[in-house]
Amino acid sequence: MPDIHVCEVGPRDGLQNAKHLMPTAAKKAWISALAAAGLKEIEVGSFVPPKLIPAMADTGEIVRFARTLPNVTVVALAPNLKGFQRAIEAGAHKVTFPVSASRQHSESNVRMTPDQMVEEVRRCAQHPHPGVEIEGAVSTAFGCTMQGVVPDDDVVRIAAALAQFCDGVALADTVGYANPAQVKRIFSRVRREIGSKLEGAHFHNTRGLGLANALAAYEEGVRHFDSSMGGLGGCPFAPGASGNVITEDLVFMFESMGLSTGIDLDRLFAAREILVRSIPDEPIYGHTPVAGLPKGFSAHV
Repeated sequence: MPDIHVCEVGPRDGLQNAKHLMPTAAKKAWISALAAAGLKEIEVGSFVPPKLIPAMADTGEIVRFARTLPNVTVVALAPNLKGFQRAIEAGAHKVTFPVSASRQHSESNVRMTPDQMVEEVRRCAQHPHPGVEIEGAVSTAFGCTMQGVVPDDDVVRIAAALAQFCDGVALADTVGYANPAQVKRIFSRVRREIGSKLEGAHFHNTRGLGLANALAAYEEGVRHFDSSMGGLGGCPFAPGASGNVITEDLVFMFESMGLSTGIDLDRLFAAREILVRSIPDEPIYGHTPVAGLPKGFSAHV
């Protein structure tokens, strides 16, 4: 078992905020390359109205395709029961629900207050979903471009509510406001409240602190991380939200620390080439692919 589990969210979080649409065939080729690189969990899309996020219009087809890839957990996002039902029908192994700790962001993103969204996720958990894992992701957990400061108490309360009926809970820095000290404080508080139900961390690199925040979360016991190839990403309903922590740099950081991710960096760079070719006019980021691996570098085995 790898020491670190990475979930690639580029096909969902990355593409939903991109200015250029990736063709369905290119998505399939990219996801196949990500799987070949060793990524065992890929968030491939979201079941939202296509008129709101056109890039996600083919999510059902993409989920069905990704299901054919061996040893890959296929993840999709859903904002409500209807989306959850569509995800189940398509064959998603895991469904993530965004539950914002910011009232303003929640109303903008899902047209519900945070407490209403918690109850929507509860409804979904009560709906038959044999074999499908449910994750509650507390978004804007470290601040919000609309509301500003998000009280720690609100994050803890929402995480505790979700832990009652979700298989796992993640904390997300949706708009890139987090700093390492804050990450340690909030993850520590939530873990004291819900224990092992707290699994994942989802960071954005808006102010260049994505990797620092990931390391802080690791030091608080987190071993599951979301990231996006090329640093793509952002929430269309959160002004100022920019790209996710960069998969290539995150994997390199942990591997260089002697922690295994199970991901082959050379194959990861090959998957990046597919991404660049598929949306050539979209800005793609990443220090490690540009600089190359250090002389004598050896991935942890």
